[in-house]
Amino acid sequence: MARPLRIEFPGAFYHVTSRGNERKDVFRDDKDRAIFLDILSRCCNLFNWRCHAYCLMGNHYHLIVETVDGTLSKGMRHLNGVYAHKFNWNHNRVGHISQGRYKAILIEKETHLLEACRYVVLNPVRAKMTDKPEGWQWSSYSGTAHLTTPAVFLTTDWILQQFGEQPENAKRRYREFVKDGIGGSSIWEGVKANSPRR
Repeated sequence: MARPLRIEFPGAFYHVTSRGNERKDVFRDDKDRAIFLDILSRCCNLFNWRCHAYCLMGNHYHLIVETVDGTLSKGMRHLNGVYAHKFNWNHNRVGHISQGRYKAILIEKETHLLEACRYVVLNPVRAKMTDKPEGWQWSSYSGTAHLTTPAVFLTTDWILQQFGEQPENAKRRYREFVKDGIGGSSIWEGVKANSPRR
């Protein structure tokens, strides 16, 4: 059976997820997560991606990426392929680490991008791995909120611009926006459920 073609075009925004084979961990420790973020940083440079949000869990990860040149498939092949090679080498194993292909949902920038970014950084809170988003260092939340230095590949300007032109007020309003999502349902859940996976 043929695989469905992915919708790719310059300037597209995607919510990308990839899960471990048999739901096993793809990040066994913080060293794995640091390696993954280094590869992601190189992907953003090589394929002209803008990463607006990310979250690395145990057996999966989430990315919100903007593909300036329409290079999602090429970039994801590089990201998952290079990471799998390094993971296998470091853990003395062979074979696939991902459960099939990655999933990518096309995002409407004006209506859903901000909510999708909030959904991603609240994953550790929903999973009860922490009670506050800044308690999980492997997401983009603290960088976007400027509680820590943002990763070099993280694009924070668009998100913060949605909360005003004055930088300190924008950061504060962003933090309030994310925390307002704790414990509530996300409209992005409904969008995801009704969106075809690419």
